[in-house]
Amino acid sequence: MAQVLEFKLPDLGEGLTEAEIVRWLVEVGDVVAIDQPVVEVETAKAMVEVPCPYGGVVTARFGEEGTELPVGSPLLTVAVGAPEGLETSGPVPTGPSGARNGSAPSGSASSSSSSGSSATESSGGSGNVLVGYGTGAPAARRRRIRPDRLDRTPTLSGTLTVEATMSEAPVSEAPGVPVTEASSTAAPVSVAPVSDGPVPVVSPLVRRLARQHDIDLRRLTGSGPDGLILRADVDRAIRQAEETEAARTRTAQAAAAPTGASPASPASAASAAPAAERIPLRGVRGAVADKLSRSRTEIPDATCWVDADATELMAVRAAMNAATGPSAGPKVSVLALLARICTAALARFPELNSTVDTEAREIVRLPGVHLGFAAQTERGLVVPVVRDAHTRSAESIGAEIARLTELARTGKLSPAQLTGGTFTLNNYGVFGVDGSTPIINHPEAAMLGVGRIMPKPWVHQGELAVRQVVQLSLTFDHRVCDGGTAGGFLRYVADCVEQPAVLLRTL
Repeated sequence: MAQVLEFKLPDLGEGLTEAEIVRWLVEVGDVVAIDQPVVEVETAKAMVEVPCPYGGVVTARFGEEGTELPVGSPLLTVAVGAPEGLETSGPVPTGPSGARNGSAPSGSASSSSSSGSSATESSGGSGNVLVGYGTGAPAARRRRIRPDRLDRTPTLSGTLTVEATMSEAPVSEAPGVPVTEASSTAAPVSVAPVSDGPVPVVSPLVRRLARQHDIDLRRLTGSGPDGLILRADVDRAIRQAEETEAARTRTAQAAAAPTGASPASPASAASAAPAAERIPLRGVRGAVADKLSRSRTEIPDATCWVDADATELMAVRAAMNAATGPSAGPKVSVLALLARICTAALARFPELNSTVDTEAREIVRLPGVHLGFAAQTERGLVVPVVRDAHTRSAESIGAEIARLTELARTGKLSPAQLTGGTFTLNNYGVFGVDGSTPIINHPEAAMLGVGRIMPKPWVHQGELAVRQVVQLSLTFDHRVCDGGTAGGFLRYVADCVEQPAVLLRTL
């Protein structure tokens, strides 16, 4: 006999409240093992695979790929316990007899916790929410069972069969609507008389979609079970509204045309006024937009910049990387050297390694330097953080930057690796530009921008020469310090770039 357990989208940490489904890793009818990844989701911080804490048969999935789900909403349901006739390679953990099920009568089963963790502990599940944070057993091979075998599962008092769950689950128990063939092939939307009673919609995503497009849900007749309004119903209503508005516009244009002029055909009108493309601000792009907007709104920033002769710094780097024998080591990048210079400068000017507590009206100076660096990826701009950069050498910082950059490139950075920075280094010189006015990475207090290093005419030792010149830009929060402190920080960084021996004082 099988019991159906509901797995909800877990709290992925770092204050994240929602996630977008990128790719389902299992289908309805697949057999999954405990801790097997079942879905790949994208949050505002990173893309992660979510493991299921139950082992059994997937009976329903909630949400299509591209759908945003809030934390705590159902992801899928799993029938725990082997149905009759199912061949498995190992034992499948059995859920507790009191586990929550979608259609059990009142009093026949006790409710499980919202995250499913308590049910997991008693049924042998791990309770993990992220891959690699718990048991390391390999995921079982995906297997599919025939629906007719699910139908033969007996029903006993206090338990729920797979067949009953898939066909009789009440809408009041699920915030989302399972993705089934019925929802994708539902009949065209029909308009119902306006009712003052409750609207048969349980998905907050459907309500939000209707609200964004001014769709009155009370006028729709749902195609789901018991008249439930699905997302497909709202999508059809949106399309019909757009077509009606387009027809009304064409009629108005034809009526306003001069007498004797032939009205433009719909094809010519469409080509004359192409529709604008709308791109949703969500995922990484949405998180970047929110953070930058908040920075511009809350932080009174100012920027100062200086040109520096980086010829000596480049020579020192070349000598370090050319070293052989016992003194040889990994290659050191220019970014690693600049990061080490920043940590030395922050030790001299700790005002810039701080944040502002607006509620308490206090400046909070932070004891350690967690150095963020801007990295451009296919998914957008991310800022990985090198922890405790003030305790690291240039070689150690370089190795950590290389490791985090590779994780960013493959989209495997965890939320913890993208948060907690106290100062950011932005090397926009890789884009072939000389200068910029960086936007502070809220809630930090400053950001150093570095342009490209290129040969330029420069007065060196009283004579005109061709030198390797770089422009440095410092944007700082004027609440934490005045221009004198910011200028002193930037001048110290420039001095270290022009004369790397200055760093020997702090080593």
